Amino acid sequence: MCIWQVEKAIKELENEGRKASAVLITSPTYHGICSNLEKISILCHSHNIPLIVDEAHGAHLGFHESLPHSALSQGVDISIQSTHKVLCSFTQSSMLHMSGKIVDSERISQCLQSLQTTSPNHLLLASLDATRAQISQHPKTIFNKPLELAMEAKALIKKIPGITVLDSCTFSDAAGIDPLRITVGVWKLGISGFEADRLLYKHGVISELQGARSMMFTVNLGTTRDDVVKLAAELKNLSQEHASIRVNDIQPFIGTVSNMILSPREAFFTSKTKVSLKESIGKVCGELICPFPPGIPLLVPGEVITAEALNYLVEVKNNGGFISGVVDSTLSTIVVCSL
Repeated sequence: MCIWQVEKAIKELENEGRKASAVLITSPTYHGICSNLEKISILCHSHNIPLIVDEAHGAHLGFHESLPHSALSQGVDISIQSTHKVLCSFTQSSMLHMSGKIVDSERISQCLQSLQTTSPNHLLLASLDATRAQISQHPKTIFNKPLELAMEAKALIKKIPGITVLDSCTFSDAAGIDPLRITVGVWKLGISGFEADRLLYKHGVISELQGARSMMFTVNLGTTRDDVVKLAAELKNLSQEHASIRVNDIQPFIGTVSNMILSPREAFFTSKTKVSLKESIGKVCGELICPFPPGIPLLVPGEVITAEALNYLVEVKNNGGFISGVVDSTLSTIVVCSL
């Protein structure tokens, strides 16, 4: 997210006589790309607007000089971290952090009490405390080894023909990129990230995230040098086996202006029926259809289904992608609202 995008959104609301209740940004992204939260914080606070950051993949940021700065250190008001994603707490454990005076901490506490269970899982809470203790023992050096391994892995992978590695030079507007995330492009080999992942999985190499053109790997506190060597070796084998193969690439979906006939709530309670893919064009979608990656809904309940959206879904599925939210995972039929 760039500061000019936030500024533009704030001004558009002001021109309509309205004010943003808050600004919500995801930083870092799944691939480790970080926004310049310090500048965005200053902008938001100049309008007395709180800045909330989904920092799910950034619980480790700030614990080494080579890592990007954490959200809180850049002046955001609320950051939410999935502590289990990079640190060592149990799955489903996370933390919410607050700073500054714009957000009412008592109000946040009341909201949490109305949403959370009165019977929390104490194993999850204990794992969060254990993770905090682990980091606090060596807060500035605990990531020395993972960072060394990540640098070594990238150096080895960059030497492999047909393989590319994402780096910070690609994003001029980004404040930085998490060096522990290794995004490997395989499109020059003529295969998708989904296909490459399936091939590597057979040899015990498992990627964190797959896409149409790439895969992403994560180096963490449990990664060893053997892991890095194996990753590089298997990617080299992949390169040699597919150097002359060419397949069609998935083209990015260019979104159009949404045509909402019903609100998602209205669509949820409306009677529905299943129709074939071809028959669904022009009808009102009755389910949340979300291709993964990127994990962003392409069609939501209440929205008119277009041929362009369906073609993209089919393309993603044919290349090994996963479509979440649909009742029929084969995409032979789609649930639509009966209007």
